[in-house]
Amino acid sequence: MYKFGKKSKNNLNQCHPDLQDILNEAIKIYDFSVICGHRSEKEQNEAYNKGNSKLKWPQSKHNSLPSCAVDIVPFPIDWSDLERFNRLVGIIQGIAQSKGIKIRLGADFNSFKDYPHIELVNE
Repeated sequence: MYKFGKKSKNNLNQCHPDLQDILNEAIKIYDFSVICGHRSEKEQNEAYNKGNSKLKWPQSKHNSLPSCAVDIVPFPIDWSDLERFNRLVGIIQGIAQSKGIKIRLGADFNSFKDYPHIELVNE
């Protein structure tokens, strides 16, 4: 069974309890890291300026505390391996559905494919 490292735990602890619940189940099945939970104003605007987000502060679901969005990546990290991203988010979608928690995937965004991004719907 896999488990989160210290940094992933700290990032996940900044997230809404529903996201924590989903991801704590997913880590039992698939190895991944939590790379971002809450973003401060500075962090959000840096992500926007670097092209990693299409939203400025405070428009992102990362900007609430607890965060209603999380960014994850399969471990070991290979940003070009979309098959592993798809496998991971499939697991996460199944867990969320079984718990009655509605999520939206960044991979489903129309204008910007954000594969690491998962957010709660209606939060």
